[in-house]
Amino acid sequence: MSSVRTAPRSSSRAHTRSRRLGPGDRLFLTVVVGIPLLALLFFVWLPALASIGLSFTNWDGLTLSDIHWVGLDNYHQIFTNYPPFWPAVRHNVAWLLFTALLPTPFGVFLAYQLDRKIRFTRVYQTAIFMPMVLSLAVVGFIWEIIYNPDTGLLNGVISAVSSGHHIDWLGDPNLNLWAVLVASGWRHAGYIMILYLAGLKGFDPALKEAAALDGANGRQTFLRVVLPALKPVNIIILVVTVMESLRAFDIVYVLGGGIGSKPGMELLSLLISDNIIGESSHIGYGSALAVILLLVSLAAIGVFLFQTFRKEDQ
Repeated sequence: MSSVRTAPRSSSRAHTRSRRLGPGDRLFLTVVVGIPLLALLFFVWLPALASIGLSFTNWDGLTLSDIHWVGLDNYHQIFTNYPPFWPAVRHNVAWLLFTALLPTPFGVFLAYQLDRKIRFTRVYQTAIFMPMVLSLAVVGFIWEIIYNPDTGLLNGVISAVSSGHHIDWLGDPNLNLWAVLVASGWRHAGYIMILYLAGLKGFDPALKEAAALDGANGRQTFLRVVLPALKPVNIIILVVTVMESLRAFDIVYVLGGGIGSKPGMELLSLLISDNIIGESSHIGYGSALAVILLLVSLAAIGVFLFQTFRKEDQ
């Protein structure tokens, strides 16, 4: 009568024990995950929650005893008796449309051209991406030199071509916002180019070859094959474009001369700064503006993501 041998359990138990995390591993994971999480809670979520609470109060920022509950009065004042609010909303919408219609498609176009292995690709990538390496404040200083009404490069070129008068690009309320948009778009196009170029590097070239065999030209291949296949990258680019447009501050702060919105340069981010850290602190107003900006950002991104994922489920 044959006996059935069973595998020894000691080896399986030893293998199970070897998979368990030791005290050092647990400490490492706690530090790596816990510290960024605490930093996120302390520097992002707590100030956001505090802003929501302060938006229902009237406070000059001096002492906690001066905080007075006013309910929805701040929001009522913003929408009815706060003149810079609606121009700032229009300017933010103009910023979003300009960025979505010009620098973003141009960055995608540059990425598609550089992905075709043209000569000096690395040089072009470095030159176009260089503004993204610089901070928005440095980019603002560069364009402030270009826009200088007396010694600026742009007015020098105009004077060399024609005998027209010098243009005050940053002082004219009809021009200053568009001048800042050009400076911001110069930087944004390089960022979009790198994002899309990274997506194109992971694209299957066999799909392009199949489209070419079917008789599709370069434009048709990009619009009907490449663009739909890179849908995750497109979503990231759209989210980045919306967020960059809504939170624009640094370059406007530099070109606009600091706190205090110039006529024609009003933006929601500048209004928030004016009310919170300006000469006359109205932290309740500023917090209410920040909450409105937060809700607009969440609504814009949430609606798009909901529509995108619903189409994928269908």
